[in-house]
Amino acid sequence: MSASYILALDQGTTSSRALLIDRAGSVVTSASLEFRQYYPQPAWVEHDAEEIWQSQWSVAEEALKKAGVEPQQVAAIGITNQRETVVLWDRETSKPLHHAIVWQCRRTAPDCDRIRREGYDRVLREKTGLVVDAYFSATKIAWLLENVPGARNLAERGKLACGTVDSWLIWKLTRGRVHATDVSNASRTLLFNIHSLAWDDEILRYFRIPASLLPEVRPSSGVLGETDFLGSPHRIPIAGVAGDQQASLFGHRCFKPGDVKNTYGTGCFLLMNTGSQIPTSQTGLVSTVAWQRDGAVSYALEGSIFIAGAAIQWLRDELQMIRDAADTEAMALETPDAGGVYFVPAFVGLGAPYWDAYARGTIVGLTRGSNRNHLARAALESMAYQTRDVVECMIRDSNLKPELLRVDGGAARNNFLCQFQADILEIPVERAAVTESTALGAACLAGLATGFWKDEREAMAAQSQSETNRTRFEPKLSVASREELYAGWQRAVERAKGWAE
Repeated sequence: MSASYILALDQGTTSSRALLIDRAGSVVTSASLEFRQYYPQPAWVEHDAEEIWQSQWSVAEEALKKAGVEPQQVAAIGITNQRETVVLWDRETSKPLHHAIVWQCRRTAPDCDRIRREGYDRVLREKTGLVVDAYFSATKIAWLLENVPGARNLAERGKLACGTVDSWLIWKLTRGRVHATDVSNASRTLLFNIHSLAWDDEILRYFRIPASLLPEVRPSSGVLGETDFLGSPHRIPIAGVAGDQQASLFGHRCFKPGDVKNTYGTGCFLLMNTGSQIPTSQTGLVSTVAWQRDGAVSYALEGSIFIAGAAIQWLRDELQMIRDAADTEAMALETPDAGGVYFVPAFVGLGAPYWDAYARGTIVGLTRGSNRNHLARAALESMAYQTRDVVECMIRDSNLKPELLRVDGGAARNNFLCQFQADILEIPVERAAVTESTALGAACLAGLATGFWKDEREAMAAQSQSETNRTRFEPKLSVASREELYAGWQRAVERAKGWAE
């Protein structure tokens, strides 16, 4: 049988997904499975790494079965993943020693305060491009070594392995033969020097993290290992790996400096390609590695918003106010505005550009006439307001105003959100017919590494052909209305800041 497909594994914060992509860049079939979220204490978030693996394996098998495709028809696997979440496991048994600590978790906020008091945040900023925040992986790894019984002793004896979720999946897919990550994921750990493209020995000593714990860092496009996990003697190369937001940037074909995309998922992530130049932010954004392929490294400027689509999940799961996330579009359109209600979804603090670990979720402007439609609309509007916060910082840092915002992610299917985003930014918003840019990016990285597509132009031409029906949302709101609404958002954010302190 000819190898006619790329299998993209998209391991996210709330679900594991698998997509089968053909040479024309079309998604042939997909499968998805949500998994449990653990909240052992307020603002702590964990996952069961074994459940992540089982769910990812399950949806991969389901996707192939639905399409009637045999493993030997898969040319390569591309992996994209939730990024800063860390897993610690035993090298001999491949068993996790503790639940994975999720990127949203705020348990190490006091450790970050201490780092800033010691002044080491300036060193970390210079070497890694990141700000000191509990969001990133380093303090999570340090916490695991200090708080899991026996972990430090085992780690110092070389008995343990640690990494972000991509490393965990690669380990499981290769049955422990390969412990690796790519440069984009490594650049999110606060341990990786984005100038030398290597784990930084000084930083490792500061956090007391043994180098033997960490994966080998590889390019984003290239064969990392092979897997026979689908029960076939045919081994499939794992040939593309990128953190979800970098994969989305690649999938959107944001190859030129100044190209911008936003992904509306559990969180909300805006990235601008800066080419071979490492960007410097004065406004609270971070510098990150976008990808590495064919020996060349591309960088990006990023604004990370912690809670976006998760606010809609909260309305569904905790308040039981809606049955499906899609219900919010009709609810938002049933009212001419949010009735003065603002929802700041700082459930796990605020990310860029505020970096306030002690902010908490806040709803302001409620009156006796406020109803569920107002709250649903305010939740959707919060994604657009937070995006404007980041875009304004990006313009100041780069001296470039984006001419277009490319969008993807589950919430991008919401027409109300896309239109309101265009209105509040005064920038056109373009949504592809296929909103799977993250998975497509990982698939393209894998396909380019294995010759599935002969070059970038062929891969992107195939993807463009499958996305002929793009939807464009033009700004319609008056300047006065836009600025009045945004001023109200800024007032609401001030009331959410520092609440836990």
